[in-house]
Amino acid sequence: MSTKRVHEAVRWLDADEERAWRALRRMMIAIQTRTAHDLAALGLSEPDYEVLSTLSERPGRTSTLGEQATKMGWSRSRLSRHATRMEARGLLRREPDPDDGRGCYLVLTEHGLETLEDAAPAHLESVRRHVIDRLSPADLSALEDIARKLDEPA
Repeated sequence: MSTKRVHEAVRWLDADEERAWRALRRMMIAIQTRTAHDLAALGLSEPDYEVLSTLSERPGRTSTLGEQATKMGWSRSRLSRHATRMEARGLLRREPDPDDGRGCYLVLTEHGLETLEDAAPAHLESVRRHVIDRLSPADLSALEDIARKLDEPA
């Protein structure tokens, strides 16, 4: 197929759609950058915090590597490398998964829980400062509706 024919088949964004898309991208980048900066000041990365907070909410403070990778949208190998770094810092430990020879359980350590408990108030203040307190209740409701729609598979 020629480049021209492929080009004609594309559904280009109109001006309103392009403005909305660019605004969404700028918003996602700004929020992520600002909250990541605030977490870094606490000695944690966003993925660190995501793993710690997820494990803290799970029964036995445990999750399989595969479940956690899926939740984060990461490959198992990427999360495994990250977990190795977190394990070296004493934030979690790994245990064999008897049902998956390639997998393991990620278990939150006491040090990991203490680190999360120390970081949580500042992280929540960051989320409030950069998002929650800047929006009205109606904005928050609309944001939740939009997030729900965009979270569904296309």
